[in-house]
Amino acid sequence: MRSARRVPFIPALAAAAVLGLSGCGLGVTEASSGVSPSGVSVPSESGGATSAPATPSSTAEGTPPSSSAPASAGVATYTFPDGRLSFQHPADWRVDLFTGAGDPSLSGTATVFDASGTEQATVYYGQAADAVSHRVARTVFESEPVPGLSQQPAPAAHYSFYVDRMDGNPTYRMHLTAGAPPAGEDSRVDGIIRVGEKVLVADVRFIEKPFSSDEAARLWLEGAEGQALKALLLSMSYS
Repeated sequence: MRSARRVPFIPALAAAAVLGLSGCGLGVTEASSGVSPSGVSVPSESGGATSAPATPSSTAEGTPPSSSAPASAGVATYTFPDGRLSFQHPADWRVDLFTGAGDPSLSGTATVFDASGTEQATVYYGQAADAVSHRVARTVFESEPVPGLSQQPAPAAHYSFYVDRMDGNPTYRMHLTAGAPPAGEDSRVDGIIRVGEKVLVADVRFIEKPFSSDEAARLWLEGAEGQALKALLLSMSYS
């Protein structure tokens, strides 16, 4: 099997903050670290984990609702603590947020669970991330630009669903890509989006071998789960 090539990515405006984190000895929690299906690893994070329900909560004293509030019937919106990055998800799903060190925290990973408690997607939003490049043969099923990220630096953020084959082994991926993912055989690095002074990595969390064939993948995309996850990625918005 061909070896991987790791490509670091640090926004110029955030470089000083990243260097400041390098000696902090951040703790690792299983729920908030690791490599995504897109081959993108994000920094391990320590600190508090908060769960954002899909419906607002309030008290007699007028406590404001959580950051995951209804946007329309059957849909809720999750907004990161800085109030700038948000996305939508089915109202009966939930979002848990794991934050990194610092006050305020410099990074966070939102993990999205469906109504049964199954992890469906992760959204990392922070100061630095890195990607792994492989030479693959790619078949693209779908790719569309994300309207809410259209004002961010090029290449434009896209929702993308495709399969990469390396040494004949398929890896199915649904995530945000920097530009439309090219088909064919070549080395690929395409999972990190610039948003302001931070970076964004958003991935659907597939099991190791989620589909028996490309046709099975296309049929899944047409179903309720596939459409819900596609809508989640396309709903990403930064202001």
